[in-house]
Amino acid sequence: MVEMNSEEVPSCVTAARFLNAVMNAEELGLSQPSTKSLAASVFALWMCSPLLEIQLKPHHCPWRVWASWPRLLRRYGHASESKRARDQPILRLQRNVFFPKHLEEAIKDSRIQELLYEEARHNVVTGRYPLESAQAVMLGGLQARIQLGPYDPHRHTASFFREQQDKYLPAHARSGRWAQLLPAGRKGSPEAKLLEQAQRPPAAPPRKLRHKYLAHCRTLPTYGAAFFQGQIEQPVRSLTSLLMHEDIPVLVAINCGGVYVIDDTESTLLLGLLYEELSWDFGLPSDENNEDCLPCLFLQFMVVENGLRVSKILQVFSKQAVMMDTLIEHFAGEYRKRLGQDTPSDHTQYDYHSDSGSISLPPLSRPDSPQRRLANKLSRLALATHDGRGNLLGGAGDWSTDLEHPMPSWILPKH
Repeated sequence: MVEMNSEEVPSCVTAARFLNAVMNAEELGLSQPSTKSLAASVFALWMCSPLLEIQLKPHHCPWRVWASWPRLLRRYGHASESKRARDQPILRLQRNVFFPKHLEEAIKDSRIQELLYEEARHNVVTGRYPLESAQAVMLGGLQARIQLGPYDPHRHTASFFREQQDKYLPAHARSGRWAQLLPAGRKGSPEAKLLEQAQRPPAAPPRKLRHKYLAHCRTLPTYGAAFFQGQIEQPVRSLTSLLMHEDIPVLVAINCGGVYVIDDTESTLLLGLLYEELSWDFGLPSDENNEDCLPCLFLQFMVVENGLRVSKILQVFSKQAVMMDTLIEHFAGEYRKRLGQDTPSDHTQYDYHSDSGSISLPPLSRPDSPQRRLANKLSRLALATHDGRGNLLGGAGDWSTDLEHPMPSWILPKH
């Protein structure tokens, strides 16, 4: 509870003061002054619901944000009026999106690592960190060894892991509905793989297992990101797809490394761009009185197609586009500052690969880092294509209407 004097009311308590009160809570185990001070930098207060997530600034008043939630949902929430009416936010302690990852990697305090682990585990299981099935099983096995302790053959059976798989694996790595009719523990099943991981000798205490779990999560492109809801157009490949054309719900993850577009249904990374690879812009709806006409985030990047250097532009439609634009502006500014400090030798060329081609660009991170190996699924995106002069070569959705009147397109101003 936040201590207040007689002249204050709850609505005046700032997030900074609220966070300090949380850090003093015995349950968190952050009693040491040095630990508490570090934790106050690593974590922040977030107001979150299934429809909207906001990291509070130190001067924000959580009570006022909570009271303003219906208004914020009308402005930023992707949902029907009935869903917005039922939505209830919670105040949550989670990682500060602005805290540098390289500083986090140096943290040795076990309690801070435990809090970071719990958040990473939640993001893995809910599909916010897109993973291959093998990665998901490996992390699920680590989680099982952390939470369950030494393997108990009488308790930790294949049936146990089948019943509990939603606690250890993201949806795409779990058994399907029909697989539940088959015997538990069949070869290659998710529960059999989890059981195999759990049977491994506990070669390290939980603290070291959490460290290993976090070390792997930090190699994932969307680690430490803020997540925003949006939608993108589907490519039209046939008359049937044209008639049944629906936008794809996506999550846009933004962190200090780049911008990532995730298929929210399949937990698949559709597009990942580092800041040196993209230009972007924010567009207001043409008809602000029409709820179906949404603001838009434009993401532009370069590829080589059929030997021709072309740019691609993806539109992400979202009421939260202005929030995405603000966060990208911050991190892109930080990237530009780092460029100013780099030496020419830091800008060696490398090939950026996608399923549509490659192009040489200067790296932000090492060419052999995990983020260098992002496999962008451009064939699943409705993209506009422009040549080096800005002429529209091909488009999808709204872009396709401009093909009858080719003209130089604008190049996105922010980069």
